[in-house]
Amino acid sequence: MTSDRHTLEGTDVSIPLLGVGTWSWGDRSTWGMGGYDTHLTRASIHEAWNASIDAGVTLFDTAEVYGKGESERIIGELLAGDPGRAASVVVATKFMPSPWKLQVRAALMKSLRLSLGRLGVPAVDLYQIHGPVSLRSHAAMADALADAHDAGLVKAVGVSNYSVKETRSIDAELRKRGLRLATNQIEFSLLRRAPETSGLLTACKDLGVVPLAYSPIGQGRLTGKYSVARPPQGKRNFSNHPMEVVDGVVSELRRVGEKHGGKTPSQVALNWVIAKGVVPIPGAKDRHQAEENAGALHWSIDGDDIASLDQVSLGGVRSFQNRIWQHG
Repeated sequence: MTSDRHTLEGTDVSIPLLGVGTWSWGDRSTWGMGGYDTHLTRASIHEAWNASIDAGVTLFDTAEVYGKGESERIIGELLAGDPGRAASVVVATKFMPSPWKLQVRAALMKSLRLSLGRLGVPAVDLYQIHGPVSLRSHAAMADALADAHDAGLVKAVGVSNYSVKETRSIDAELRKRGLRLATNQIEFSLLRRAPETSGLLTACKDLGVVPLAYSPIGQGRLTGKYSVARPPQGKRNFSNHPMEVVDGVVSELRRVGEKHGGKTPSQVALNWVIAKGVVPIPGAKDRHQAEENAGALHWSIDGDDIASLDQVSLGGVRSFQNRIWQHG
């Protein structure tokens, strides 16, 4: 890791300290473009894309199940529309290992080729297993990933929502194929600190695995935009703590932000995630949100800030299987 990048283990792929999660891009039923958020449009996504890259936030995370491939298609269009910017972009996507996909090597390769087609790229920078829901062994999953890597279709491989035991297991199987586990994408925020308290972040550090954090601002709950009187709308139920509790966390975020020259609650929340050695990947629906997210970079909270935020943080553990069937 340099001061502003992580190099993924065993590869020449490097990622910034902050990325963009693109589940909302193209998922009409949950996030907009026909759903509850009418401000999310192709034009606003394009603005978010440009503003993110301008700020050095060049990691974009997607998945085959986001909008049934529409998120990947949108990213493919953005890449094709501006080859100059595309050269700096790091694209991460995911394979959904549904239990009925027993022929996992063939299923993964088929899904990967379809993802590459939608993205319009010859290889993906980071290919991730979307969750520990396969009925096949970690050895079988590792072999499928390694075959894709050997074919030159992926540059680095990762997982999502893997526990300490699962992370160590698939890392060991990948090493047998001469490959390293690069990332583990998890839900991690001041409202969901369990990956740290459970030892998962320590295990990732020991293995050289970079944790990526989805929902790092609690799906908007840590921005200060919402409150007891104005709770979030729609299907944002991943970090569904009572707003009375969340308001207390936001109050501390405001205090720390004022100490650092007027940083916003969300910028402080993202900076806290970065301070933990984790790469947050918040969503960005427009230029304003992209620029707001980027404001978490190029400054650091101190030890006292981390301690005070740790004190008001919440635990929280929820089943990946319950989560994934909501949007898969």
